[in-house]
Amino acid sequence: MWLFDKDLWSEVFNTLGKNMFRTFLTMLGVIFAMIILMLLLGSANGMSNGFDNVFAGTASNSLFVWSRSTSEPYKGFERGRRIQFRIEDASILKQQIPEIEVLAPRIELGNHRDVVTVYRKGRKSGSSVYGDYPEIDNITKKKLVDGRFLNQNDIDASKKVCVIGEETYKLLFDKGENAIGEDIRINGVFFKVIGVYKPNNNINIDGENAVFIPFSTFQKAFNSGDRMGWMAIDVDPETSVAVVEEKIKKLLKGKYDIHPDDERAIGSFDMSEIFNNIAAFTTVLKGFSFFVGIFTLLAGVIAISNILLITVKERTKEIGVRRALGATPRIVKRQIVVEAIVLTAFAGLVGFALSVGILAALDAAFGQGNDFPFRDPMVSIPQFGISFLLMISLSVLIGMIPANRAIKVKPIDALREE
Repeated sequence: MWLFDKDLWSEVFNTLGKNMFRTFLTMLGVIFAMIILMLLLGSANGMSNGFDNVFAGTASNSLFVWSRSTSEPYKGFERGRRIQFRIEDASILKQQIPEIEVLAPRIELGNHRDVVTVYRKGRKSGSSVYGDYPEIDNITKKKLVDGRFLNQNDIDASKKVCVIGEETYKLLFDKGENAIGEDIRINGVFFKVIGVYKPNNNINIDGENAVFIPFSTFQKAFNSGDRMGWMAIDVDPETSVAVVEEKIKKLLKGKYDIHPDDERAIGSFDMSEIFNNIAAFTTVLKGFSFFVGIFTLLAGVIAISNILLITVKERTKEIGVRRALGATPRIVKRQIVVEAIVLTAFAGLVGFALSVGILAALDAAFGQGNDFPFRDPMVSIPQFGISFLLMISLSVLIGMIPANRAIKVKPIDALREE
């Protein structure tokens, strides 16, 4: 097989080694092109991984629904009527909309975004206080630094326990003090701390200065009855959140006699829109990076073709002698193409190695924090494989130009050339 022909490879490396400086300069274009391509793809991957890290712990197919005031009169009710959800609404929605995987009712002490003074041993904190079910943790995951989150036993037994935010802890406890098992007071009611969490640095719907208590305990302690403030909902990944959102609003509008065209009475927030927009952005960014990188790589490969054209002209007499001694056009063409492939492949591997080092340095400098969406900016094996194969394919195509020029050399004319 010609690929394992020692004479072929000896001639290739002998030719390339005759002028090492020119060979090195020829490879520089491909080296820099590969570095640019890998840096663009790696940075795009780093941003994608960074966004995944920022939004880790938040269900991507989630929806939040809350009640507001009507904006349209309907069935004898005046405009401006305040809608109040009830805990039974959660059961109705789960029964009639099978696409709902998780539904977590929530109620808040005071009005939305109001703060409540929480006391402990003469210290106080203005915190948001929520009555929750354990399922809320499946939608907006809490990073617990100590203890545990609410569980079903807390709900069933209406335990006076709570989970507090890191900011709440700092305001009520001394640094390093163990909060687990200690009591805090909310509106005259004592709750035992069972967990401390810190924010996820993503879409934070709770804040870091918050207190979570079991929903059933909230009902009894603060006499909230069957009222419900809003619902956090996780939708089947195969189903569009917008479709489920429309079904939920239709059911609730029918139950509370809300005008079908009233868009104000029921508020909602589709979390999947944010994730879809981010996914689309990172996909376009990766595509653009690959597009720009490939054209940069093409420019580097063309430089190799130009140098080989000059080399062919310099080797006119050599090629003529080889033709006169019986070398076929196919053999001559093969050698020129192999030279193009060797130059391109070696330069590409050098560029890849250098780009990996640069990406590792970028990750060490920017990828270890949580404030900037940039993490693990590395190139995947499929991305490198496709880039490398495309680079070799380009080198073959571009190498055909000097190769075709070489086989057009007539032996008699070449032997006459001085």
